[in-house]
Amino acid sequence: MGAYDFITTSSGEDVDTAFNRAREEAAWEHGHGGYTGTIAEKDEFVMVADNPLSPAAAEKYALHLLNTDDERIRDKWGPAGAIRVDDGTWLFVGYASS
Repeated sequence: MGAYDFITTSSGEDVDTAFNRAREEAAWEHGHGGYTGTIAEKDEFVMVADNPLSPAAAEKYALHLLNTDDERIRDKWGPAGAIRVDDGTWLFVGYASS
């Protein structure tokens, strides 16, 4: 099986809530059968930025992580990367099985 990259945003009271909400929304949109290539395939996340970023900077950084095959997020079976956005949302990035 292959992998797709994803970048998705979500809101929540904290990063755990936002992550779970993003997973639930992706599963609802893409199905529960597995191998969706979305955040629905992820079980955990890792923080990849120290400080909140603007929405544009967060997206640019997420693209940088994908383009440089950052070891923290490159495993399709490993964690998603989490970036806090200064508008109160969270951006998640990574690769997922497809």
